[in-house]
Amino acid sequence: MKNSGDRSPSIIRRLPKYYRAICELSEITISRVSSKELGKLTGFNPSQIRQDLNSFGGFGQQGYGYNVKNLKENLEKILNLTTKKTMVLLGVGNLGNALLNYPGFNENGFEIVAAFDRDRNKIGTEIGGVKVHDIDTLQEFLKTNTIDIAVLTLHKDVAQRYATICAENGIRGFWNFAPKKLRLPSRAVVENIWLNESLYTLGYFLTEKIREEDELLNNTNYDFIEK
Repeated sequence: MKNSGDRSPSIIRRLPKYYRAICELSEITISRVSSKELGKLTGFNPSQIRQDLNSFGGFGQQGYGYNVKNLKENLEKILNLTTKKTMVLLGVGNLGNALLNYPGFNENGFEIVAAFDRDRNKIGTEIGGVKVHDIDTLQEFLKTNTIDIAVLTLHKDVAQRYATICAENGIRGFWNFAPKKLRLPSRAVVENIWLNESLYTLGYFLTEKIREEDELLNNTNYDFIEK
């Protein structure tokens, strides 16, 4: 496998899309797939797919394509889906509630072991099998539990405060849904999921698609034959 310095973040961000497509093929017992077929499933150029996978050593054979089972196993290793990672969720609002009830995390080795909020009506309850604790006890909890990832679904005004507590107590991974850039130690890894930005992007491409279709319609010449 090549040195990790040869791989850009954009390559890493494409890998989960390849993995999702491979999982879909695996579920319907497809045993082999070409880069062209994988391109149709993911929307990426087949040459780009081959290039990305080759940066990890390559898992296909010319004229054969990729063995689905083998590629799935290799992508799981690359994405570190074979190692269990523990998470805490901070902020049990609508989004936090939805994440706690999502079953897909455990299937891929991500386990939310505790949730935290300040709402007295939620503290002590269980959501999706996860107990909700008083957020004032967060630091005490982290001192006695090893946690890999903090999921932040907090209001932006308090996100930094609790992210700092998490970082000071050993958490290095942050899945941040709060619309705020966090100031954390260089050893921390942050993945920002800012929903508005994704929606703005969707809005742009939707507008462009409508514009293209309107232009095509306006530029179409119709020949009418009098009868």
